Amino acid sequence: MNLPQTKTVLFTGNYGSGKTEVAVNYALWLAREGRKVKIADLDLVNPYFRCREAREPLEALGVTLVAPQAGYHYADLPILLPEIRGLIEQPDDISVFDVGGDDVGARVLAALSDLFKKTSYEMYFVANRSRPFTDTVEGCLKIMVEVEKASRLKVSAIVGNTHLMDETTGPMIEEAIEFTRGVADAKGLPLAFIAIERTLLSTGQFSNCPFPILPIERFMLPPWKQRAPLGESSTHARDGFGRLTSVTGRKLGNS
Repeated sequence: MNLPQTKTVLFTGNYGSGKTEVAVNYALWLAREGRKVKIADLDLVNPYFRCREAREPLEALGVTLVAPQAGYHYADLPILLPEIRGLIEQPDDISVFDVGGDDVGARVLAALSDLFKKTSYEMYFVANRSRPFTDTVEGCLKIMVEVEKASRLKVSAIVGNTHLMDETTGPMIEEAIEFTRGVADAKGLPLAFIAIERTLLSTGQFSNCPFPILPIERFMLPPWKQRAPLGESSTHARDGFGRLTSVTGRKLGNS
């Protein structure tokens, strides 16, 4: 994995592409590399899979999460706007932005596009071959154009994150690596990295992957997999963090 050349990194993609999972894990990776990181939750589309659900694992590694607090957990951009502007105009080190899916989610960036253009930014498009509308190169390119138009910003690199949650297999990932390379080539952009869940990486079958790999821990779990009893404040992501740190005995972020 290569460190970003800018202080601002945005993650966009198709709805359900897993970009929030990627953004959270990317922020954690940066923190493990010794960088001071802030991650902003700009997903106004999906009420379940937002990076604010991973507040505890992020803060455990020193990552600052910019998102509504307490009773405003599910509030949207108007509450965040002053802090968001600060992340763009005066970033401490690296600011990561998790943006909502498709062109609808990317519209939030249009109001901030002039600020982004005044600084150096990288906008990653997360491609998941297993999702509707991005299962072909042409489909990915179409969504990308729509995201660029809605955000008034340009995609600078492609990230491969093909998965089917618990049904993901090694051969599926291997085929998707070539698919993502095709998307990047068709758009004339670099392939930044491939996101692969740690359990699949442990098999060693991706040791010859020609692209950088971001190991993924799953924090964004659907509500029906939430383990916390009703009425408790713990979220499904926080429960996942507890399992990763106490049940497995592994420190978060270890390769």
